[in-house]
Amino acid sequence: MEIPAARVPVLLVHGIRASATMWRFQEHKLRAAGYPVLAIDLPGHGQRMNEPFTVSAALAAIDAGVEALGGRVLLVGLSLGGYYAVAYAARHPDRVAGLVAAGCSAVPKGPLLQGYRLLARSIHRLPDRGLWLHETMARRLLPAAGARDVLAGGAALDVMDAGLRATSTLTPLTSLAAYPGPIWLVNGALDHFRLNERRFLAACRNGEVVVVPGATHLSSLAQPERFTAILLRVAEQVWRAD
Repeated sequence: MEIPAARVPVLLVHGIRASATMWRFQEHKLRAAGYPVLAIDLPGHGQRMNEPFTVSAALAAIDAGVEALGGRVLLVGLSLGGYYAVAYAARHPDRVAGLVAAGCSAVPKGPLLQGYRLLARSIHRLPDRGLWLHETMARRLLPAAGARDVLAGGAALDVMDAGLRATSTLTPLTSLAAYPGPIWLVNGALDHFRLNERRFLAACRNGEVVVVPGATHLSSLAQPERFTAILLRVAEQVWRAD
């Protein structure tokens, strides 16, 4: 009797100012489907709020998560986490069975990034460093459950400038081209980070764009059922091919 192979572990990497708690819905559904799953905190976020954010520290956090799951994973990152998931996959292709890069199909340089950094600095000068605005926007733009999950790990208000500055040094198009495995570029239909989607797809050796209907930038929170259905389909595809 043939023993079925263990399901591919899934590592989840959060967006900027958020934490591992933003993945609660996906963690529950993936575990229910039989997938080992781990959501990590990047430096400067969640339980690692007091740690400095650097490229090397972020990649080391992902590597520790991969190691905790057995050394080879389906790597899923959204926004900030997506950029670092792409960079990690390029550097460690043997440790990444498949890559989901969500909400990160824009080159992190130029006017878009500079404008984002300027806005972040302005918000950080507010008396509460932008906490009220952060929480209010989450509750207004996301379903109630999504807002609760993304706020549960605390708001990483002090990481914005360092995180954006570090991310501007990444080269996602080069990294996508370097990774030989399957890549899914998952973007909300209303996501402004789809700006360079065609260039990102063209850079992939084995890539596919998947659009989440009705979703904005934080597609896993804005449309959790639809995003998770995509993730489950991808996980099964990777598991069966690996």
